[in-house]
Amino acid sequence: MGSMGSDVLSLRIDRCLLDRIRRHAAKRGMSVQDYVVRTLVRDDFDERFKAAVDETEKFYG
Repeated sequence: MGSMGSDVLSLRIDRCLLDRIRRHAAKRGMSVQDYVVRTLVRDDFDERFKAAVDETEKFYG
């Protein structure tokens, strides 16, 4: 995985989407930043897990 340092990501986001993200984060007692990072990490894990399952199925299937 890369280094464990951190970088800054700046992006433009639709105000309605940001409001929804703020509500989701608040429900979980999280900052918007923590909520977004957690969501991205989970999505990345899901993609890598699916790729591993697909490879396993190809190998055994």
